[in-house]
Amino acid sequence: MSDGSVQYQQRQPAVPVLHEQRPEEVLGAVPERGRWTYRPRRVGMVWRSKVFRAGTVIVALALCWLVILALVREQTGPEGFVVGLGLAVLPVPLLLAAFRWLDRVEPAPWRNLIFSFAWGACAAALVAIIANSFAMRWIATATADPASADTLGATVIAPVVEESAKAVSILLVFIFRRREFRGVVDGIVIAGFTATGFAFTENILYLGNAFDEDQQLGSSGIASVTAGTFFVRIVMSPFAHPLFTVLTGLGFGFAAISARHHRVRRIALPVLGLLFAMGLHALWNGSSAFGPYGFYAVYGMVMVPVFALVTWLAVWWRRRELRTLAAELPAYATAGWLTPAEPLALSSMRTRGVARDLARHWHGKQDRSRGRAAARAVAEYESFATTLAGLRRRARHDAVGPDFAARERELLHRLWQRRAIAGPALTHAAQMTGTGPCPHPYPYRPPMPPYGQGQGQGHGYGYGYGYGYGYGQGQGQGHGTAYGSPPPQPYPYGRHSRYGPTAPPP
Repeated sequence: MSDGSVQYQQRQPAVPVLHEQRPEEVLGAVPERGRWTYRPRRVGMVWRSKVFRAGTVIVALALCWLVILALVREQTGPEGFVVGLGLAVLPVPLLLAAFRWLDRVEPAPWRNLIFSFAWGACAAALVAIIANSFAMRWIATATADPASADTLGATVIAPVVEESAKAVSILLVFIFRRREFRGVVDGIVIAGFTATGFAFTENILYLGNAFDEDQQLGSSGIASVTAGTFFVRIVMSPFAHPLFTVLTGLGFGFAAISARHHRVRRIALPVLGLLFAMGLHALWNGSSAFGPYGFYAVYGMVMVPVFALVTWLAVWWRRRELRTLAAELPAYATAGWLTPAEPLALSSMRTRGVARDLARHWHGKQDRSRGRAAARAVAEYESFATTLAGLRRRARHDAVGPDFAARERELLHRLWQRRAIAGPALTHAAQMTGTGPCPHPYPYRPPMPPYGQGQGQGHGYGYGYGYGYGYGQGQGQGHGTAYGSPPPQPYPYGRHSRYGPTAPPP
């Protein structure tokens, strides 16, 4: 070995051994992020960004809508497009308001509803227009019979393509927003918004073509094709597409409340609902093939009864959600998280509205913004309580995952943060409406823990649901805030408990 190489090795500094240094010494020597020379590569981080995903969905749906505009204007002309758009928009607010009213007990996030409507109006409609046109041209070329191609396309191709395209919206919400897809009502509402958007775009096309035909024939008034199309599609059957897709939504809704170990049922129910939707859609489209009175026969003997049955089921399930509040929340009132009057007060939509009005009035006497904030806090309290009751019910039927305890603690924490405002409002509203006992007259204020830290011991109640009561003890530390907050760690449940409320608040 040469002297130069020896000198080179001697000049090399010794490599520091990191495990002999303290972590704070190593991290303290790292420069600030703005002065980094080497930066970590963000492998796959772009796809995980919520902003990027939302932007991608918005851009894709906007492109679909632009393509639809071009296709519809090409078929109907500029005037036909404007007339079709003006007439097709008329039933949309009524349908959306009806589905939103149905969802008032435990409202779905607006982002899910907007996505569903946009998917139906843009993506599903574009798929239906392209697929139906291609299939009908192919059938007409293969059979050399345009009339049979139209009949086959309307009764076979269109129901399969359109209902499948609309079902994708429900499937996406069911998969990627699973926590917000809680049951039958959510399935009905998501399906209804999707189908309303689809029917809106389809009505633009049909009414625009009818107006263009009237322009060519020179007809106008009640005897025109536009008036007849408007009467059939807007007046008589604005609920047709929502009714078809709601059957698919019912399948997903029942799958959402099924036990986790019933995997076959959770897969079969959505498929069965989709098949029923396709069948009813095919029967509706093919009603004219049953003779001159076939349309009226199918309308009166099939569509109206099915519509009445689905409406009754939706309203009954909405009331069932309210009864769930009265059945599940008393356990939390016993544990001290709620006042005794709140379970019954929260199970009444009238009492809920009165509580929001009271909070807005009490806290907005001097500052309206504070009144609006108080009403919003009460509304959030009602929403969290409804979600908690539904979560507890699904847990008893083994329809939630292993994160039940964490989700329960989070919801209880949200309730406890808003209890100082929502508790008195709900208690007084229960007195005014006569819903349940109210042992604490207004101005009742729930005790709030003082600001600071402390230690304590408490007893927790465990509920076994058929196994009897369990009794346990636990220790914990709590840190109070201006509104009070539950302890960061849950108190242990009873020995025989599987699902039960956490221990009383500090």
